[in-house]
Amino acid sequence: MPELAPLLVSALILGLLGGGHCLGMCGGLMGALTLAIPAEQRGRRLRLLLAYNLGRVLSYTAAGVLVGLAGWALASSPAAMALRVIAALLLIAMGLYLAGWWSGLTRIEAVGRGLWRHLQPLARRLLPVSSVPRALLLGALWGWLPCGLVYSTLLWAASQGSALDSGALMLAFGLGTWPVLLATGLAAERLKRVLQRRGVRVAGGLLIMVFGLWTLPGPHQHWLMGH
Repeated sequence: MPELAPLLVSALILGLLGGGHCLGMCGGLMGALTLAIPAEQRGRRLRLLLAYNLGRVLSYTAAGVLVGLAGWALASSPAAMALRVIAALLLIAMGLYLAGWWSGLTRIEAVGRGLWRHLQPLARRLLPVSSVPRALLLGALWGWLPCGLVYSTLLWAASQGSALDSGALMLAFGLGTWPVLLATGLAAERLKRVLQRRGVRVAGGLLIMVFGLWTLPGPHQHWLMGH
């Protein structure tokens, strides 16, 4: 567990810094959940937002366990090194995307569009969200929305070669996205202005690129760990 702790912190920060991307993917739905409930019913509004985000994070965790099993199966094969390199390159690409320097990563979101075509009609049937169970289920379905940030993090988690570790990393990543999406539902415009600032995007992108370099196999990892 001590060896996993720095990775969990990294996953948490990755989710937090990737919040600007989450605004584009889920921010509209969060706003709809908020506006559908009268302002005087703030307690109910918060319960629905929490349930939605819990369902979304549980889907991330389940996906992490699944890819972790695949990573574990490949751990003793030459493919494990290739998986780690691909994960690192995707993280670097995500950093470039968040910084606004390159948007090619969004093309990999096409990978999950086939699955989402089957899930989207189910998600629509849950709208408008009128209860906590419906919000929980909607979040669980929305967790499978094609997203380059999630895919990059999944491959990074899979490269750990353990289902439990991968699930834990995706759980930490999902929790990292909570502040942004909860605030999106409760104070969308103010937070959006902050996250869209050039300096914030560049700083977040650079830090995620550092995560990518850290993931690349090589002697540089000892230098990064020492600093």
